[in-house]
Amino acid sequence: MESYKIGLVPGPVRVPHEIKSAWLNDYASPDLEREFFGLYRENQSLTQKLLHTENNIIITSGEAMSILWASLKCTLKPNDKLLAVSSGLFGDGFAEMARALGVNAEVCAFPYDEVPDPDAVRKHALSFRPNVITAVHCETPSGTLTPCLAELGNIAGEIDALFVVDFVSGAGGAELDVDACRIDIGLLGSQKVLSMPPCLSLSSVSKRAWNIIEDVNYSGYESYLGWRNVPDEHYTPYTHDWAAMKALNISLNMLHSEGINSVIERHENTARLCRDMGRETGLRLFPKSESFCSPTVTAFYVPEKFSWPEFDGALREKGLAVGGNYGKLAGRVFRVGHMGSQADPELVIEGMRIIREVVNR
Repeated sequence: MESYKIGLVPGPVRVPHEIKSAWLNDYASPDLEREFFGLYRENQSLTQKLLHTENNIIITSGEAMSILWASLKCTLKPNDKLLAVSSGLFGDGFAEMARALGVNAEVCAFPYDEVPDPDAVRKHALSFRPNVITAVHCETPSGTLTPCLAELGNIAGEIDALFVVDFVSGAGGAELDVDACRIDIGLLGSQKVLSMPPCLSLSSVSKRAWNIIEDVNYSGYESYLGWRNVPDEHYTPYTHDWAAMKALNISLNMLHSEGINSVIERHENTARLCRDMGRETGLRLFPKSESFCSPTVTAFYVPEKFSWPEFDGALREKGLAVGGNYGKLAGRVFRVGHMGSQADPELVIEGMRIIREVVNR
């Protein structure tokens, strides 16, 4: 397997040594030990503090796509309605997943290089009257950050719809207040700002969402139901990953020790540095406006004189790995990931200097 001196892919990010240390120990069975359930409870509390929420936090094994599916399977019945607010690939993905579940899904679509307009969403929602509205905080492939989650949450409240938000790539690195935005189910992955491998998924679940989840009563592997009272019941639906839970505890404590406001400021400053150096190199931002850009990932057009494979290969020859893209952005747009451990000015300066060398050679 290839490894690179400078990793600036938008997840999985570089894992700091302090977090890697969690895998150096042997652990007992998490199904039976009080110590594990104490760790689980502590991680719940630290996550609530990170997300500014009093909602229940459930922490499951697996990459974040598992809880994108869970959020839909646990809250929707066939022929229910879902409105996907989309300005990117993952926004569209919510509708595609819902349709695969037999749900009537519509997309309130915006260009991938823009962000949602709450007025257009309200009009669509009032006409369609969905059971669930979904949105994406940071559209990683597009490098955009949705600024109107609070407005979207209010719209969901107006029509009594659940509000489900994918903040996998934004939470911790950008301003986010789950309760103020009225987010019923929020989705977070370990491999982004938390700077871990893609091994855990975290969901914030409101009381309102739990009522719907109980009514739907989905019982498959991704079901949230068995996780509602884990620390109190000393029971998990399947064997958990104790080492990963220890790593999560280290990660969350590192973020809180730095101070969440300081962490967000670090991400904003590093993102600004990345965009400034990109402009100086002659790169074009993909988002139409810099105000749309995420503090966790920056998307640039591939320089015109290169194909993406040529550009990517030239960067890797110099020890730099950045992110390619998917769908209609494949081959056209590349991404620099500066989230979590990679929200590091020195690392970004080194990576952007290599990009400049390749572009100007």
